[in-house]
Amino acid sequence: MLFILAILYLVLTQVLGRQEGVHEDMIMMAFGFAIVLFVTYVVSEMVQKKIRTINEYLIDCSNVEQLPENRHFVTKEFDEINKNLIKVLKKAKKREDDKQKYNTKLKLKSRQRSEMLSAIAHEFRNPISAIIGYSQTLHEDQDISRPLQEKFLTKIYRNGQKIEELLSRLILWNKFESGEAKLRQSSFDILSLAKDTRQSFEDKYRDRSIRIEGESSTITADRALIEVVLRNLIENALKYSKEEVRVRIEGNKVSVIDRGIGIRQKEIGKVTKKFYRSGTHSWDNSMGLGLSIVKTILSLHDAKLEIRSVEDEGSTFSFYLY
Repeated sequence: MLFILAILYLVLTQVLGRQEGVHEDMIMMAFGFAIVLFVTYVVSEMVQKKIRTINEYLIDCSNVEQLPENRHFVTKEFDEINKNLIKVLKKAKKREDDKQKYNTKLKLKSRQRSEMLSAIAHEFRNPISAIIGYSQTLHEDQDISRPLQEKFLTKIYRNGQKIEELLSRLILWNKFESGEAKLRQSSFDILSLAKDTRQSFEDKYRDRSIRIEGESSTITADRALIEVVLRNLIENALKYSKEEVRVRIEGNKVSVIDRGIGIRQKEIGKVTKKFYRSGTHSWDNSMGLGLSIVKTILSLHDAKLEIRSVEDEGSTFSFYLY
């Protein structure tokens, strides 16, 4: 810069010095004016450069995390503007990220709600349609035989029971979701509970066999909730197999074994998720809540559900209680 000013001084001296009547003071004034213009131009370029730098921040806010906070500016004012602008951009970016996360959660909840309503409608439609159909037949056909009347009434009764079971599952799951479910632990014989649970299926599955294996074993847990676990696992085994279902008690380990359709390996990790419904062999686990409820109850007891299954050969559902 000094070199440029020296050249400028020499040029002015030569040009103006050749003219008659030009005083040396005028040469200095012209030189000073030229310096002012030159400095103004240089400062203007520097200011424009810094403004362009700041403008780049505003053009591409997506890379705000990579902005150079420690970049050096000529003046303190520009340093402060740089730092404050970066802070504003980061806050704006964070608000945008939070908004995106919130919108994603809303979409997920909306999809889950839609899936839940679809699953509930699907599960309730069949028993309700059956009850309406059998009731309408009984109402319209006065000459229907007594044995057929009893058969239809039995169908109505069983479908009514199914609706009651579905409602009970929804109520229970709602308690888990809201955190209202609390353990009421007591000591009891798990073998005796398994036998009581088997007896509750005798009317519904008269042509099926449930074999209890093992010896008495006293555990400490919530008896009512463990009964829900056994009922869900045993009924799943009865639904998806035609052969005998076995419940094996080995100390504190309980296993429900079937020789049914099995589960694909890629779906074993998914069947315990709420509202999950698989297309495998028309797999139907009652709104996708049955195994999810089992998993949640066992988690409350610091236990977990273990699943071993081979497609078309059968499944084993096991858990440990202490």
